[in-house]
Amino acid sequence: MPLKLEIVTPAARVYSDTIDSVVIPTLDGEIGILPGHIPLLTQVDDGELRVTKGGKTEALVVGAGFAQILGDKVSVLAESAIEEEQIDENAVEDALRRAEDALKGKQTLEAAEVERLEGIVRFSVAQLGVKRRRR
Repeated sequence: MPLKLEIVTPAARVYSDTIDSVVIPTLDGEIGILPGHIPLLTQVDDGELRVTKGGKTEALVVGAGFAQILGDKVSVLAESAIEEEQIDENAVEDALRRAEDALKGKQTLEAAEVERLEGIVRFSVAQLGVKRRRR
């Protein structure tokens, strides 16, 4: 009995497929989901989400959000998500550098802007970690 996984961001549905298992990064660590998992609602942390299907594992990077497991359906609602092969390392490094530079003057920034920039830093670091580990 397979799982149905959907990963949705405010911009688009990033992933939708029938899979064998998924490992989701949460605030308390990674959780593995197999068919028949108990119902669960958990907070997703920035990091690597691993999907296994047909014996092959692929990685996606997700930003903060929530995951709901209900029956054999896994729904991940995240601020951002990207498949590993779509990560442009140079663009991510540039975004990380700009966000870190902007955060140097965070005393003059509003709290919402600091939070947004810190989110960019976390998501960028997660993308670089996945991309560089797979070399």
